[in-house]
Amino acid sequence: MPPPDAAASNALEVSVSELSQQLKRTVEDTFGYVRVRGEISGYRGPHSSGHAYFALKDEGAKIDAVVWRGSFGKLRFKPEEGMEVIATGRLTTYPGKSAYQIVIDTLEPAGVGALMALLEERKRKFQAEGLFAAERKRPIPYLPEVIGVVTSPTGAVIRDILHRVSDRFPRRVIVWPVRVQGETAAAEVAAAIRGFNALGAGGPIPRPDVLIVARGGGSLEDLWGFNEEIVVRAAAESAIPLVSAVGHETDTTLIDYVSDRRAPTPTAAAEMVTPVRAELLAATAERGARLRAATLRGMEARRTELRSAARALPTLETLIQIPRQRLDHAAARLRPALTANAGRHRARFAAASARLQPAALTQRVHLGRERAEGLSARLERAATALAEKRRDRLASVWKLVRSLSYEGVLERGYALVLNAEGHVLRRAAEVGDGEHVRLKFQDGERAATAGEGATPPPPTAPAAQPAPRKEPKPRKPAPAPQSDLFG
Repeated sequence: MPPPDAAASNALEVSVSELSQQLKRTVEDTFGYVRVRGEISGYRGPHSSGHAYFALKDEGAKIDAVVWRGSFGKLRFKPEEGMEVIATGRLTTYPGKSAYQIVIDTLEPAGVGALMALLEERKRKFQAEGLFAAERKRPIPYLPEVIGVVTSPTGAVIRDILHRVSDRFPRRVIVWPVRVQGETAAAEVAAAIRGFNALGAGGPIPRPDVLIVARGGGSLEDLWGFNEEIVVRAAAESAIPLVSAVGHETDTTLIDYVSDRRAPTPTAAAEMVTPVRAELLAATAERGARLRAATLRGMEARRTELRSAARALPTLETLIQIPRQRLDHAAARLRPALTANAGRHRARFAAASARLQPAALTQRVHLGRERAEGLSARLERAATALAEKRRDRLASVWKLVRSLSYEGVLERGYALVLNAEGHVLRRAAEVGDGEHVRLKFQDGERAATAGEGATPPPPTAPAAQPAPRKEPKPRKPAPAPQSDLFG
């Protein structure tokens, strides 16, 4: 046996990458496809790339797992934390971590027990959110114009629904075809529910008044698409009342809890949304007959009441007897009353004419004239006294004006100095040497020259003296016109 150092020297030298590739080929060639049962651990949903990374574990071991994006969209059951599954795929290695992993192609729950546990977990989750609350459920329209059906277009379910609707009350049915089993069933059903709700009023496709989500019976795995969260939330968000008819009467899915009504079968769902036309016609006819009978009975009762009331009323002759008697009495009293009234007015007129004799009128004229003369004399005395009072006041004011005017100052011995233009000179600085000025006295003017030895200007014609003011004489007030009897 060669020494260790000799063996080492004879070994083929490889790189780390080459060794990793050799291990990868060995693992993949040895195991190929495998089915592994384990519990999902570390699942956080798909990565931003669309791939999903988690681990499968049991009591004694753990293996990394990956689901590529293309395979993830085809999975019938999406991974969930803690779910026990059977994964089918191939073993490979991940050189970056010197680890091996399983690339999963298909994933299914490990038996019915695992599905039931997952179903109960989801049920508790949705119930805690209030999606199953009774107050959220809305009534189904009694007679919808348009019925929307979400189901497979080729199965017996749609034929049963159409046949039942046609028998009971023909209505327009719009089918949104979907797969009701398989990997894409849940996404297609959710898209159909949301698609019906997105239809607008008055569009080319009418918006349904009620929806039916239907599928025939099957195993728990076959009906699992109606337990998916995407379907449950689409049904809860539907603004159109929704009836679930999935499976047989004993089958229960989560869409049954969140829908507004649950039908045990698709045929029963068609019966829920459409009344029986014959029964409706019969009920309408019965109610019409009852209405007519009630109307006739009411009219007969009113007629009887009217007859009873008419018998209690007095006759026309009885009603007009008293007014007619009062009219006769009034007519009998009318002629004497008119004669008496005319006599009273004639007496009043005679009394008034007696007071309108010429002597009485003459006396009233004399009295009026004497009264007017007295008033005229009083008015003349009052006017004279007022004029004297105002004349005295005017004379006092005029004396005050004369004493304050420049003529009054001149009368007291002063003179007024004027320049050649006739302007008054108030200061000596306004007069230059040799300047000709005029001195105005009370009785006339004289020319003068300012400064010593100045030659006086030639005499000028004395300025016209203003006419002395005469004190205004008080006007004598005009006598007031005399009034007469008719003034």
